Amino acid sequence: MELLVRLLYIVARKIRSLMSSRRSLVLFPLLPSAAAHADVPPPRQLDYGFQYYDEGPERIGIESHYVRGRIAINDETSFRFQWLSDAISGASPTGALPGSQQPFLAPLEDVRTGLLGALSRKIGDHLVELEISRSSEDDYLSRGVALKDVWDLNNKNTTLTFGLNYLDDIVTLPQLGDRTKHTLELLAGVTQLLDQNTLVTAGYTFGQSEGYLNDPYKGVQRTEILSIPDGEGGTIEIPIDTLYPENRPTSRTRHVFTLGGRHYFDNLHGALDGTYRFSHDDFGVNSHTMHLEWRQEIGERFDITPFFRYYRQCEADFFTNTLDTVPIAQPPTNPNGSAPHYSADYRLSNFDAISGGVKLRWKINDTITATAAYERYEMSGRGGLSSSPAAAYPNANIWTFGISAAF
Repeated sequence: MELLVRLLYIVARKIRSLMSSRRSLVLFPLLPSAAAHADVPPPRQLDYGFQYYDEGPERIGIESHYVRGRIAINDETSFRFQWLSDAISGASPTGALPGSQQPFLAPLEDVRTGLLGALSRKIGDHLVELEISRSSEDDYLSRGVALKDVWDLNNKNTTLTFGLNYLDDIVTLPQLGDRTKHTLELLAGVTQLLDQNTLVTAGYTFGQSEGYLNDPYKGVQRTEILSIPDGEGGTIEIPIDTLYPENRPTSRTRHVFTLGGRHYFDNLHGALDGTYRFSHDDFGVNSHTMHLEWRQEIGERFDITPFFRYYRQCEADFFTNTLDTVPIAQPPTNPNGSAPHYSADYRLSNFDAISGGVKLRWKINDTITATAAYERYEMSGRGGLSSSPAAAYPNANIWTFGISAAF
């Protein structure tokens, strides 16, 4: 703890000296490049980051802060940690249709706090890491443990990665108590250095979730008829929109395949990085993700990285905008995962999403690096009964700032 306090003090002192100068400061925590495995990390590193995600005045806004660091205990052993806080506010679609008697948007406010600690040890050509994490919200608690092995072969030109991740989650439902969810993920990957400027990567992840997989704040609309006597021996029928909780299966199996590559162009002083990701699960959701970015060096201390991402997803087998077409006599108010399944969550629908932006990095000196980024994210349904109403899909502006000290 004394060492952590000292690290925070050093970074704070550096920030004060920078802020007192006339030069403006831009910040952003860049994700590590595909070649990061070849870099030798500093003995100590401490990062602070801030991100603001904004869907607009009537939708979700998230303010995120994190502090993370790494400390080398000796030549073979290191410890890393992270603290994260997300403040969420705004409104999110309920699953009701626009113009319904039920609200289309519902207010949402919560704070999520997360802690993570990981101990890694170099054993021959292997780097083994054990990670323990915990995050909590008002109605959600997640505890995780992960084990990873990074194995260098072929004079470090080939790297194999194997990992296991287990999550034990508790969801608290209003007036219904706690529900549990367990998730196990297994991953394997390979990174191959083709020459001093080029590498390729490939990976596979298997995931299995069991337990309560519903979103307790999402529902599906059903039109019901209220019949009342008209006083003359007949009845008056009044349609009423009722919102029932969604009912997803109690298990989900996922397969994720990734391919990537990176090449550095000497004459341009820049690198092209590309990734393709395919995901399939037994909900019936197939998705494709393509990501491209160009990292351009400008002098010895500054680089700029424009990026673009495209995502396409098909709907889950049980996605529906209304229960009017689902063969069920009376939808339960506390679903247990028994068929028939149904959900109107736009995140399980047929949609496309694109995002693009730019990341900046400024190496102020040999110790301090400042970063900043802006990203524009837009989501839209592809139409028809397999998509949600257009108003359900959000567009967002994402601003990220960060500062890092390595010493």
